[in-house]
This record gives sequence, structure tokens and C-alpha cells, in this order.
Amino acid sequence: MTKADLVEKVAEKTGLTRTDVAVVVDSFLDTVKKSVENGHNIEIRGFGSFKVKFYNGYKGRNPKTGDLIKVDGKKLPFFKVGKELRERVDR
Repeated sequence: MTKADLVEKVAEKTGLTRTDVAVVVDSFLDTVKKSVENGHNIEIRGFGSFKVKFYNGYKGRNPKTGDLIKVDGKKLPFFKVGKELRERVDR
């Protein structure tokens, strides 16, 4: 499902125009992005949670040359599915 599909489905269910729904969806996604970017966790009960995980750096190897290289630590966004959604998908 794409963002356009999501906007279409919400517009059908609510009776709002696609333009209005697109503004709401874009605002929601922007808020989630900015919150995660600033290190905040977001929890939507029954759906899941978004948070930032830090991964430590390590020594890796260049696959072409075999030389040791230092890989820096990094932060990555992480989504953990909620129990209710996990159970619905499992059925």
C-alpha cells in the first residue's frame, strides 16, 4: 500500500476530501519523522512503536582487498510491531 492508497482509503471511510486527508497524513508522517529524528520514542497502542537504536562501531573487512576498516557507530530508526497487530497478521 502506498501513501496515495492510504489517503484514498481514509478519504472513503471518513467522507473527507483526498486533499484534506493528504494534509493530515503528511502532517502525521512529518511529526513522526521529526520526533524520531530528535531521539523521541513514539508509541501507538495496538499498532507499534518507533524508536532510535544505537549500533556500536566495529572493525570490518573490505571484501575486495581484505583490509581491516573501522566502521563507525550509527543510529537507526527501528519499528517494533504491537501485540494486537502482530496477532492480527498471524491469524
